[in-house]
Amino acid sequence: MKIRLALLALASVCSMAAYAQEPVVGTKNAESLFTDPDPKLNRNLQATLHIMRELLQCGQWDRSGEWLTDKYIQHNPNAASGRDGVVYFFTQVMKQPRRDNCGPLTTEVVSVQAHGDYVTVLVPRTYADPRDPANAACAYPQAKSDRCPGKTYSTTWFETWRFVDGKADEPWDSATIAPPAR
Repeated sequence: MKIRLALLALASVCSMAAYAQEPVVGTKNAESLFTDPDPKLNRNLQATLHIMRELLQCGQWDRSGEWLTDKYIQHNPNAASGRDGVVYFFTQVMKQPRRDNCGPLTTEVVSVQAHGDYVTVLVPRTYADPRDPANAACAYPQAKSDRCPGKTYSTTWFETWRFVDGKADEPWDSATIAPPAR
């Protein structure tokens, strides 16, 4: 009986811990994180900033050759390898619109680390909580949307790029296979 009570108490604490968290928040001036006194690191950090701002934020994929190699080895299960494959994914599959006037980076950034040929960027993400019945119609992981009106949770997304001669040659991220369109 004592063992059962101890296990119930432990399960209760563990389930409460699963709901208790602090939200992930970005820094106030994200672009300031993309500099380093080391020339090689600074070049890679600046290329990362351009990838995030001009390509991912503003959809200027016609400029991708400035910051991505033609080889661009892809690990995201939704996009093909090669620069043409990633351009196709964002322009044709995701239908990302192109904005000419890009402005400063609007993506929230938690942290940026550069080491050798690698740059890793951490950004906050908010997803629909699959434990909430109000989110039953959502595909997971799914950002909060009209289809996902219930509770959400905060977590961190990462993107790491490996650079060759100042251009991204290989990325890694937290991507999962996208569900089929309904």
